[in-house]
Amino acid sequence: MEQKDEPYRVESVDRALTLLTLLAEQGELSVTEAGRALGVTPSTAHRLLSTLRHREFAVRAEGRRYAPGPALLGLTERDGVRPLSARLRPYLERLFDAVGETVHLMVRTGAEVHFLDGIEGRRPLRVGLRTGVRMPASRTSGGKAMLADLDPAEVDTLVATATHGEPDSAATLHGEIATVRRTHYGINHDESEPGVTALGASAGTVDGRHVALSVALPTARFATVDTDPLIAHLLEIRTDLRHTLGDAKP
Repeated sequence: MEQKDEPYRVESVDRALTLLTLLAEQGELSVTEAGRALGVTPSTAHRLLSTLRHREFAVRAEGRRYAPGPALLGLTERDGVRPLSARLRPYLERLFDAVGETVHLMVRTGAEVHFLDGIEGRRPLRVGLRTGVRMPASRTSGGKAMLADLDPAEVDTLVATATHGEPDSAATLHGEIATVRRTHYGINHDESEPGVTALGASAGTVDGRHVALSVALPTARFATVDTDPLIAHLLEIRTDLRHTLGDAKP
């Protein structure tokens, strides 16, 4: 997870606030997911979650996971609205049932995406979950799809951030975004990490958050798979999500 270069940032407080945000967004969190999101050891993540539990900001859930506690729910619940990941989970499950590969729900914040929820594929050779991880939007399939939703001026600003002002990289990303606008899905070949290929589609804005769905599979198997059904299911489900819960554009 990227750490902000802020001279007055208190690291322990920053980590605790990050965990509160994750609990509010995702609804549940394991020690492993918390450690991965914070970039700390599981023992450190466990101590932080135990402290939140002591103050009733977190409670123990099934499967040795943590869920929002009464103190956090008192701050975050409005008119009975459930966490974003809980509201979108049925669409993620539909996508998983249709494709059988690892699927993720991600949200965009500026030039980054946060993997909010996921379901791991059934196949022996599969992509593991990335729940809790943050990555540059420009290197993920769903991130590229969400960038394609934006106005050109905003894309220019975010592309400059993502490519560090390198002309060749910026031109390549602009070309990919233009392709996404035609096809309605983004693709990532080994860009987020080696050996992973993913297809992603934006569902617009839900509860004020820019969201996307993605299907990920090992690059070694990608060339042997008929991607047309994967793309068709991905676009169908993200369209249902967009029309039911989201806006046409962020």
